[in-house]
Amino acid sequence: MTEPINFNKARKALHKQQAKAQAAANRARFGRTKAEKDAEALAAEKARRELEGKKREE
Repeated sequence: MTEPINFNKARKALHKQQAKAQAAANRARFGRTKAEKDAEALAAEKARRELEGKKREE
């Protein structure tokens, strides 16, 4: 037979894995310099303007 599973350890391991994933997402989202944030905002604004300019008028 196989070894019995300790559900407490499995639950805690899953929680730890989810916390690490959330931390990585937060680092990517909030761990940027002001210059990086400004550059990204500028690129998003440029993309929005280009898309707006390509819309058809009806």
